[in-house]
Amino acid sequence: MSEFPRELIAARIVRLLARIQLNMTANQNDSTPSRSKHPAFSEAEARLSSSRAATTLPVAASPWHPSKPKTPEPSTPDRIRITCVDYCPEQAESREIVDLSQFLQDHRPSWSKVRWINISGSSRLELIEPFAEKYKLHPLAIEDVAYGAHRPKLEDYPGSEEAPGRLFIVARLVHMRDDRLRDEQVSIFLGRNTLLTFQETTNGVFESVYRRLETPGSWLRGNDVSFLCYSLLDAIVDSYFPVLEYYSARLDDIEEKLLHFPDQSFLRRIHAVKRGLLQLRRAIWPMREIIAQLQREKHECLSETTLTYFRDVYDHCVHIIDLNETYHEIATALTETYMSVTSNRLNEVVKVLTVISTIFIPLTFLAGVYGMNMPIPENQWSWTYPAFWLICLAIAFGMILWFRRRGWI
Repeated sequence: MSEFPRELIAARIVRLLARIQLNMTANQNDSTPSRSKHPAFSEAEARLSSSRAATTLPVAASPWHPSKPKTPEPSTPDRIRITCVDYCPEQAESREIVDLSQFLQDHRPSWSKVRWINISGSSRLELIEPFAEKYKLHPLAIEDVAYGAHRPKLEDYPGSEEAPGRLFIVARLVHMRDDRLRDEQVSIFLGRNTLLTFQETTNGVFESVYRRLETPGSWLRGNDVSFLCYSLLDAIVDSYFPVLEYYSARLDDIEEKLLHFPDQSFLRRIHAVKRGLLQLRRAIWPMREIIAQLQREKHECLSETTLTYFRDVYDHCVHIIDLNETYHEIATALTETYMSVTSNRLNEVVKVLTVISTIFIPLTFLAGVYGMNMPIPENQWSWTYPAFWLICLAIAFGMILWFRRRGWI
């Protein structure tokens, strides 16, 4: 019990290396100008009526409100937020949609180079259909948006005389809520000048993108719509790192207490971590394939600059996969350590019981001989009873001393 099992020592070394890699990645992200910390975009939420023709939402007092983003409440079907951002290198304008029908009738301002429409908090078909009619979205893609739970994928819908060409991307966003890993679908429609995103819940995953659009002269505002698509995918992939840090802290806590208080609750906690890591693996592996496919296959909506930046997202995906596999191995090692510690404690208990039973074997023999219901000569002597106890005590202490010298106790 005083020595650490080999599996636990190996797990500590592997986790230390993984944490160093994670800290290096965080430092690189902090040093990147495009990811600098600015005042957060406001978290004004909207309520949408069930009517498609007269859908209204409350407007935030200031789209670029420099307040800290609040923790989003669990999304409900009637809590929806629709945001439209028009921007060019010189200026950017963000607004909450008040009248959806009027908004869909208007066109993008003449000065705007890129328009980004973000619909978050709902995936109801009656909300998606007006955008599908306005921007000629493919019916199969609309079905994937309305009925989520799809694995990450990439689909190319070539342009025609009736509809422009678009890229349809399905990604999985992960976050922790109530100590459980939650994932949701994020659908992206990439066109030549317009990008639409659909989120199942209202959360702050894209707040960093809003802040970069707010900053005059930012690299994001100086590029085309495909670079905005890269920035959104990069924000989605980067959201996996806090989840990995959460599981790393959980594994640390389990390891520190496992050797001292090994009970069945630790086994349940380890299995919960392994389930979360498996869910994370199912989300990030297809994401890596999507990014690789975007790099390989050129599309009319993707610029050469964006293809170059996709390499960074691909590297992050590979890094997340490596960390996920490392933490999964650590969780497996902790499971083996728990079984080893439990087995050692059981062996200690069995050893103590065996020693006690062995000591009582000769004592039981003597008690059985002198407890027989028959005449025994020694019973006639007055000093027989105290002599019996002295012999029993001498045998017991002698056996204990012999066991200790042999190193058995």
